[in-house]
Amino acid sequence: MQIPHDTRRALDVVVALVNTAAEPDQPDGLSDIGALRGFVQEYSISDVGELGARDLAGVRTVRSKFAQVFASPTARAASVLINELVATAGTTPQLTDHDGYDWHVHYFAPGASVGDHLAADGGMALAFIVVSGEQERLRRCEAPDCRRAFVDLSRNRSRRYCDSRTCGNRLHVAAYRARRKEADAGGSEQEEIVHGGEQQQDPDHR
Repeated sequence: MQIPHDTRRALDVVVALVNTAAEPDQPDGLSDIGALRGFVQEYSISDVGELGARDLAGVRTVRSKFAQVFASPTARAASVLINELVATAGTTPQLTDHDGYDWHVHYFAPGASVGDHLAADGGMALAFIVVSGEQERLRRCEAPDCRRAFVDLSRNRSRRYCDSRTCGNRLHVAAYRARRKEADAGGSEQEEIVHGGEQQQDPDHR
C-alpha cells in the first residue's frame, strides 16, 4: 500500500497517541502537561506554543476520538468520527516545506491548538485510509495481554501483533512451550501405562 510520507508520519503520531491511553497494566501516558510536552517533542509536533491544562484536555479528547475510529465496525461509522474531528479542528490545508522537509500539506490552521493540530493532520491521515478502502488495516494487537493500536501495512493485511519481535515472539514461544508440555505429558502417561503393564505381569513370571 503506497502512502505519502506526510500521511504515514501523521498515522504514526495517531497510533502513538492512542497508545498513551491508560490500560490495566499501563498508566496514562498523558498524565500531566509535562507528559504532553514530552510527547510533542518526541514526535516533533510543529508550531506548538506554551502548553496548558486546556491543551492537555483537548489532546485527551482527540485521543479518545482516534481510539473510537480504530474500534469502528464500518467505514461509515469511522467517517462520522473523522468528519467530526476535522470539522471541529477547523481544517485549513496549506503547503509547507519547513525544517528541511520536502513539500507536504499541513491541515491544521495557523495558530491552532495542539489538540486541533493533531485532530486535523491525524484526521486527514485516517480519512486517506478510509477513502482507500483500507479501514481494516486500523487494528489492535491480538496478544491477549496487549491492546496496542497499529496500522497494518503488510501487503496481504496479515499482521496480527503490534510488534512481532515482542508480542508475536512471546506468543509463539508460549505456544511452543505449551505443545512441548503437552507432548511431555503424553509421553509420561504412555510410559506409565507401559511400565504399569509390565509390573502387573511380573507375578506370572517366575
